[in-house]
Amino acid sequence: MTGIEVIEKGKSKVRKYLDILEDYKDAKAESLEQDMTLRGAVERYFYLAAQGTIDLAEAIISYKELRRPATLSESFEILHSDKIISKELEEKMIKMTGFRNRITHDYGDIDHLVLYDILNDHLQDIEDFLAMISNKID
Repeated sequence: MTGIEVIEKGKSKVRKYLDILEDYKDAKAESLEQDMTLRGAVERYFYLAAQGTIDLAEAIISYKELRRPATLSESFEILHSDKIISKELEEKMIKMTGFRNRITHDYGDIDHLVLYDILNDHLQDIEDFLAMISNKID
């Protein structure tokens, strides 16, 4: 599989997870607090979307033969330094990576209000990332 094919497949996977998360946007904050099945599903699909975004960043770095990141967040710093994403988007993607790490390591301690906020106000950050890389890579 070529580098472009890996990137396209990665974008498709992230879009699939974003579409699933869109179906949960009508959930109320209280539901995310009380319904552990709902909360678990939202956390899992956000994790998959976030991880897919990180994987995409790494695929672009490999495709463009940029320096290798030492951390997951550094992938977005590299993309910014190569003018693939904006500084604002770099910062948002680094925060997303941090939240993904919290889901990974502190499963039971995720604040339902933060999850609600991300679900309703920050999925657009991932959409913006997909659009920005599409404009620079395609």
